[in-house]
Amino acid sequence: MKTNRIAVIGGTGKSGKYLVLQLLEKGYPIKLLLRNPENFTLENPLIEIVKGEARNFEQVNDLIKDCRAVINKIGQPVGEKSIFTDATKNVIQSMNLHGISKYIVITGLNVETPHDHKNEKVKIATNWMYENYPNTTKDKQDEYEILLLSNLDWTLVRLPMIIPTSESFPTETDLEDCKGDKISATDLSEFLVNQIEDKTFIKQSPFFYNI
Repeated sequence: MKTNRIAVIGGTGKSGKYLVLQLLEKGYPIKLLLRNPENFTLENPLIEIVKGEARNFEQVNDLIKDCRAVINKIGQPVGEKSIFTDATKNVIQSMNLHGISKYIVITGLNVETPHDHKNEKVKIATNWMYENYPNTTKDKQDEYEILLLSNLDWTLVRLPMIIPTSESFPTETDLEDCKGDKISATDLSEFLVNQIEDKTFIKQSPFFYNI
């Protein structure tokens, strides 16, 4: 069954609420995967809540069925092993099962692609991540490699620090380098929602930042 619903993973993090509000503003019905639905206070007839977590395939599959696209903004749960490849493997399996192709996911500056020409500041930040968070940093790189092998119409958005603000600023995308230090959660959310229809960055990993 074709619907206009968007599956969202990570809709309650520090910037997740901005994505949910942006989707609602654009009139998209949403299915939200929530570990603790009792903590989610936003009520809207366009929101359907699925209780579960991204490491559980059955719960991810319940989220994704009857949707037209998936947006993944998941953050690393404190005290747990890195979640990024586990989540994306489940998403890919479920999307293939249901014949859904549009997958939009965020990641950090540290992810490397063959097209990169990172400036010195970004290279230093990447090295710092590998030194201080080696497991999650490698897991994010592995997530990119998994996407490369998939048949999905994926877009992996590489980001500097997300600032939780309703303010909006000029933005820029670049496939080779990140020339900004931050991104507004509002600007990010608008960009992610635009990717549902936009085909510019299919199977690509753009940096996205405020200038």
